[in-house]
Amino acid sequence: MSFLFKSSNGATTEKNLTLEEQQEKINDLRKELGEHSSEEIQDFLSDASCLRFLRARNWNVQKASKMMKSAVKWRVSYMPQKINWDDVAHEAETGKIYRADYKDKHGRTVLVLRPGLENTTSGKGQIKYLVYCLEKAIMSLTEDQEKMVWLTDFQSWTLGSTPLKVTRETVNVLQDCYPERLGLAILYNPPRIFESFWKDFYRSTTLASVLFWYLPNVEIVKPFLDHETYKKVKFVYSSDKESQKIMADVFDLDKLDSAFGGRNPATFEYNSYAERMRADDIKMGSSFKSNGITLPQDHSHVSADKEANGGGSDASSEASFYSGTDSPNHEEGGSILA
Repeated sequence: MSFLFKSSNGATTEKNLTLEEQQEKINDLRKELGEHSSEEIQDFLSDASCLRFLRARNWNVQKASKMMKSAVKWRVSYMPQKINWDDVAHEAETGKIYRADYKDKHGRTVLVLRPGLENTTSGKGQIKYLVYCLEKAIMSLTEDQEKMVWLTDFQSWTLGSTPLKVTRETVNVLQDCYPERLGLAILYNPPRIFESFWKDFYRSTTLASVLFWYLPNVEIVKPFLDHETYKKVKFVYSSDKESQKIMADVFDLDKLDSAFGGRNPATFEYNSYAERMRADDIKMGSSFKSNGITLPQDHSHVSADKEANGGGSDASSEASFYSGTDSPNHEEGGSILA
């Protein structure tokens, strides 16, 4: 789910830098970001994170700094790392989003999305569960991987499944706070017309909005897809043997769910998944403790929409430090989970 946004001249070019040049950009970005009192934020602002935000802004240090400051402000107020299973368990009951218990052949974490199985009406709850899933998916990445696979099942899906407000908040969170995280998006059994439009008009805002479940409203964004993004999206149909080869190329079929053409008969089972997620909660908490990070005991989750509109937050001095930072301008060049 990656978008490079239209530049002033309408182009979507991307620079190729040497390792030395990349390190110089990281150093320049750190100067822009300044010092940080929170150990947790220092951990977030790793070299790898800096690189992702720099790539999302096509190596423009000032724009990457603005984007990263906004992401820091959001993390301090929303505290995604503190969301635990019991906060979102009811959102997971139908298996509308879950982390698969297998990885692809490249070792990338797999997030399964079944938007047709939406089971709640709370936009804030839906966003919180998405953020929880993203955090746990990132936590499970190996050191040599920073991107994931999104496997979207369109069974029972209908256009307009997600309200406008949820769409807006989701776009804000994905684009501003989790750039450069998508390695591959597989759309499984989508309406056939999607692929036809995608091949002929892959720069279409309408199509880009429809395909990814979260973006059904054209008015939200005006993206122009670059060619690299186009190649990351794969259409697969259970009735098409040729497209099924994609699944064999990407996954070990002995581990892949039978619902996606694999040979594993297991399906999403809520209770066992709950156990896995509670174990992950403990693991994430232990990780923070081992790094000397103490999480606040009290905080109120605030919506991404509130933050994007400059909503108040007194979560910490870090949030106050960034209180004058606006959300990144999406037309300056950037990506969603690119």
